[in-house]
Amino acid sequence: MSVTPLPTPPGSVAQQALPRVVAFFEGLKAQDLGHLDRIYAVDAGFKDPFNEVEGLLEIEAVFAHMFRALDTPHFVVRDRLAQGNQAFLTWDFRFRFKGDTVWQVVRGATHLRFDAHGLIADHRDYWDAAEELYEKLPVLGGLMRWLKRRAMRG
Repeated sequence: MSVTPLPTPPGSVAQQALPRVVAFFEGLKAQDLGHLDRIYAVDAGFKDPFNEVEGLLEIEAVFAHMFRALDTPHFVVRDRLAQGNQAFLTWDFRFRFKGDTVWQVVRGATHLRFDAHGLIADHRDYWDAAEELYEKLPVLGGLMRWLKRRAMRG
């Protein structure tokens, strides 16, 4: 997969790339996974609370699992900042568990580092898996909420 870099207009690499990246993630569908080379460098790194992978195929596998495991997953970017070759996003990840009709929301943030061609070289997601996900699961949620209450009492 070779990518022909586009000419970079004035402004930072991140400022130029960010609108394209945000649009891609907000519109991401399972059938788009074969086009990750439009936003990720071939040797890009990706890390979130559950995964740490390197390379387009491995990143594609993370997103493919998301589409297999959840119903209607999608991102809504709330805030964005860009400077130099880096950007920071806050977002809501909305989805339903398979077979469930209730929408879930995970709130998180992403730090992106871009290469000279405006492709993501490093993608790091930050979100609290315990609060944002585990507490919403039927059995595990009760245990996580109990643990949280106990920890807050000292």
